[in-house]
Amino acid sequence: MSRKTGKKYSAALKQVESKSYALDAAVPLIKKIKFAKFDETVELHLRLGVDPKHADQMVRGTVVLPNGLGKSKKVLVIASGDKIREAQEAGADLVGGDEMVAKIQNENWTDFDAVIATPDMMRGVGKLGKILGPRGLMPNPKTGTVTVDVANAVREVKAGKVEFRVDKTGVIHVPFGKVSFDATKLVENATTLLNAVIKAKPSAAKGKYVKSVTVCSTMGPGVPLDVAPFNAKAV
Repeated sequence: MSRKTGKKYSAALKQVESKSYALDAAVPLIKKIKFAKFDETVELHLRLGVDPKHADQMVRGTVVLPNGLGKSKKVLVIASGDKIREAQEAGADLVGGDEMVAKIQNENWTDFDAVIATPDMMRGVGKLGKILGPRGLMPNPKTGTVTVDVANAVREVKAGKVEFRVDKTGVIHVPFGKVSFDATKLVENATTLLNAVIKAKPSAAKGKYVKSVTVCSTMGPGVPLDVAPFNAKAV
């Protein structure tokens, strides 16, 4: 039985009115209608008025959520020399150099949640695009994951840094916490994330920037948000 026809899903869906909600009303509703037995992730889905086929309309960025994601990410750092020690002292879970590149390349190894690399290692890391790219793990200077300051990068990822990127259909899917979080903390995380997406609005984007925003938990139905406040900020 699919979740969309399940009794619990249907019961949850009935509690979502056919209207747009303010963020501070949507989040408590998501918590109220949850029905899964595990601690679901809470996500934002934004449909933007951009055409990502054009490079000047790409929306991408990172933001550190004030209350984290409720899960400590397993961080791999690919570095050399003193940067290996710096990464270890900052709390990286896995640290190494060319041997890590070889392990990923030869074994298709991806048992980690984030990859940080120093610029001098990118010649080797660049060969891993086909493995890391589709999984959203490829280090990139724009997201702060190619850097000489590996210690700060590790601490940010551990603190709850998330990356957002518009897909080819103009939609951003991004987590911002767990359903077990206090509603106030979820609202703070979502507000921080939404402000970052608005700040990342490309100058080439014309017309309505935020077309729709939906909040949902992993298994639950979506709750639509009122987009007017976000577009007012985006002007």
